[in-house]
Amino acid sequence: MAILVKADTKVLVQGITGSFGGRHTQLSLEYGSQIVAGVTPGKAGQIFEDQVPIFDGVAEA
Repeated sequence: MAILVKADTKVLVQGITGSFGGRHTQLSLEYGSQIVAGVTPGKAGQIFEDQVPIFDGVAEA
C-alpha cells in the first residue's frame, strides 16, 4: 500500500503522543508536512510541539 502525500496534503496522526508517533510527527513537521491534528485517547486539549492540537478521537479531530 502506498501513501501519497503532496505539499498541500493535510495529515492527522494517530498515536501522536507515543514514542513512535511523536518522533515521526516531529520529523514530518521539520520536513514541512502539514500536520493539522493528532489523536490519542485521554489526551484531548494538549498541544504537540506548540503546533498540533490533540484530540481524543478521529471524529472529534
